[in-house]
Amino acid sequence: MTIVIKSVVCIIIAMEKKNTNNKTLAISYSALFAALTCVSTMVIQIPTPQGGYVNPGDCFVLLSGFMLSPFYAASAAGIGSMLADILSGYAFYAPATFVIKALMALCAHFSFRLLSNGKESLRFIYISISSLLSEIIMITGYFVYEFVFLNLGAGAFASIIGNVIQGIFAVVVATIFYTLLSSNKSFNNYFNKLK
Repeated sequence: MTIVIKSVVCIIIAMEKKNTNNKTLAISYSALFAALTCVSTMVIQIPTPQGGYVNPGDCFVLLSGFMLSPFYAASAAGIGSMLADILSGYAFYAPATFVIKALMALCAHFSFRLLSNGKESLRFIYISISSLLSEIIMITGYFVYEFVFLNLGAGAFASIIGNVIQGIFAVVVATIFYTLLSSNKSFNNYFNKLK
């Protein structure tokens, strides 16, 4: 994990020294987060005792909300997650996934800004709360979509446990990862320019 964090910081510092246009960087990072979200959702699957699995896709959804401006964060989260559904054979979930994941990124972005308001000392707590609020959107969103639009009725309740496990996993991993990344001053200065 430390090697990954140092690599990301080195890439950011190198790009910063090139004086690249902020809009170009924002678009590039949005595409990068969309790709990371898609690939991590499809490829990295960790089995759970209930017979399902969790994936780090939501971690990148949350990280995009913390690190990018609202438009780019929502675009990266929605497009990346929707592509994962389409490419995995779950295209019937794609419209809901696009909306739900975009809303999650927006919630992460705005709730973190509202809670932290420039205060660095409680960053870990603010990130945790923002992540939790975003995951509540995911759990509720998929339940409503399955209950109303897929017409699963009471069967929609069955997905809640799996989504809660997925949400807890994402909150823990995204909170730890962003806390470690944001403890680097160069990282903070760089991504604050993109917001």
